[in-house]
Amino acid sequence: MSQTDLYMIKYRLHGVPKSFIIRAKLMNNAEAWQWASCDAGLTPIPKPGRPPLKRFSKPMAERFGVTDVQWHESKAVCWDEDLAI
Repeated sequence: MSQTDLYMIKYRLHGVPKSFIIRAKLMNNAEAWQWASCDAGLTPIPKPGRPPLKRFSKPMAERFGVTDVQWHESKAVCWDEDLAI
């Protein structure tokens, strides 16, 4: 089982492709739509230790132009000294 908690999220905002990497304890489709909405500027980024903010659902995000949200775990980097130049 991978211990990485870095995720790549790709989405479209009004047809323009966007992407970013985020560190999160949990990632699923609902979380990816929420973070894509944050990255697009539709909802504020939640502050640690504060009560949770209203979440953006897929239909709500689509109303504001966020579409095609996809996510995947980032790939682990394998550092091999033999390959260093």
